[in-house]
Amino acid sequence: RILYPTYATGPRLFNLSALNDQVMAGAIMWVVGSFVFLGAAAVITVRLLSPSAAVLQSEALPVLRPVSSQPARRPFDLLHVPLVGSLLRSRYGRRALQAVLLLMALAVVADGFFGNTMAPMNMAGVMPWTYGRAFAILALMVAGNFFCMACPFMLPRELGKRLGFATRRWPRLLRSKWLAVFLLVLFFWSYEAFAVWNRPFLTAWIVGAYFATAFSVDTFYRGASFCKYVCPIGQFHFVSSLVSPLEVKVRSHAVCNTCTTHDCLRGNDRQRGCELDLFLPRKAGSMDCTFCLDCVKACPHDNIGILAQAPAQQLVGDPVRSSVARFSLRPDIAALALVVVFSAFASAVAMVIPFRGWQDFLVAYFPHASFLTGISLLFLLALVLCLVLLLGAAMLAGRSAGSGGKPVRRLWCRLSLALLPLGLAMWSSHVLFHLLTGWNSAWPVVQRIAMDFGSGWVGQPHWVMSSPMLSANTLLAAQVLLLDAGLLLSLYIGWQIASACAPRVRDAMQLIVPWAAVTVAMYASGVWILLQPMQMRGMVQ
Repeated sequence: RILYPTYATGPRLFNLSALNDQVMAGAIMWVVGSFVFLGAAAVITVRLLSPSAAVLQSEALPVLRPVSSQPARRPFDLLHVPLVGSLLRSRYGRRALQAVLLLMALAVVADGFFGNTMAPMNMAGVMPWTYGRAFAILALMVAGNFFCMACPFMLPRELGKRLGFATRRWPRLLRSKWLAVFLLVLFFWSYEAFAVWNRPFLTAWIVGAYFATAFSVDTFYRGASFCKYVCPIGQFHFVSSLVSPLEVKVRSHAVCNTCTTHDCLRGNDRQRGCELDLFLPRKAGSMDCTFCLDCVKACPHDNIGILAQAPAQQLVGDPVRSSVARFSLRPDIAALALVVVFSAFASAVAMVIPFRGWQDFLVAYFPHASFLTGISLLFLLALVLCLVLLLGAAMLAGRSAGSGGKPVRRLWCRLSLALLPLGLAMWSSHVLFHLLTGWNSAWPVVQRIAMDFGSGWVGQPHWVMSSPMLSANTLLAAQVLLLDAGLLLSLYIGWQIASACAPRVRDAMQLIVPWAAVTVAMYASGVWILLQPMQMRGMVQ
């Protein structure tokens, strides 16, 4: 409606109606006018995030820095939480968690081989893909790598080590993440290409192969070779845990400086040390850390905890990390991180309706094409084209803009890790959709299994009871909010890395702008994916 009489009585330009004139005036004031505030906000943000600004503030206003006689506040330590800390510290606490997941894994394998062939009616179609994957990724966001702590594949591995054949070192040629990168790409591709989520038999084979591989590798090779170099699920959790707010680390470096035994690494007669060769005083971040807590139990000074830190804090610096070295010298870790990030978007887009339409178009115009061809092209586009072209172009543009003379390879390795928060946010939004839409899909499966064994005390399964926990609008808002947080954190980490590589604000801006453009484009594509109709996987509709 017309708000002001002036629009109704004033002269009409370009034959605009009074209502359209009013709408255009509002657009000019609120949309175009907002760019003025956006520019000012950008200038203020750059100044506040610049290290030089912080230094100037601290030097110019020393009076504002209060001197306190109280000791510094200790960070949150999960091992000091009642009950939880006692469980994690206890000798058999981890074994109990592993035993629970082992029983669940065995149930998945048995039902996958011998149960109902429909995925929503089978434990292998529901537990790993609807519940297990979601809880593991959400745990990474709010805590840390707790799946590896309770990993069920470690109990058969322990039995293999007791046979006494683990005398060999892992081959030097394979002591990197490149094998894990290949296996992770193969896993993500085969998951969609062969619809593993919809084939309980294949899921059972994958879980069984995991048990066999973990047992075989660690039966003949020393240390935790399977976890450190082979396991694709573990590598996913390793790089994702770099964003987590909890880390296994020393409480006081002064105590470590006086230690002469280094039991956290070497172990002692009561407890073995870290099998992944992580020396805790020089450990920075959670890369290669399985949260096994062997170091906690071996430390004679009780100087190791699960401490809180700012999310993604360890991505900013580039120290020499125990057993990992500098991230800037590890292109294999950067490639692993990018696989995790781009697979988040590729796996999500593979389940939306427009992608199915694109596949139908492909088959219609290319008679020899198939579903497998479409999936392969999708992952080729996401993992090769985006990885090489987009990020390569962004790196070259940043390099030409000025980066303090640092090699392109080092900049690529460091800035690639800045995309991890956005990638983990996309994974969380994806699995959150499956978890909240199929949150009650496990109970009918349990009822079906009980009926198969002739027990009806749990009642008849009601398959139509699968319904979303939240409304569609509320779920979408939660998903977009996760993406918002991932975008902001990725931009912030990227800016901090660029500021460290190019101390001058102008050079840092020129370096980060191409990467920020890629990050924002990925965020926009993630929002578009979330707005599309998605498949209801793992549940009976």
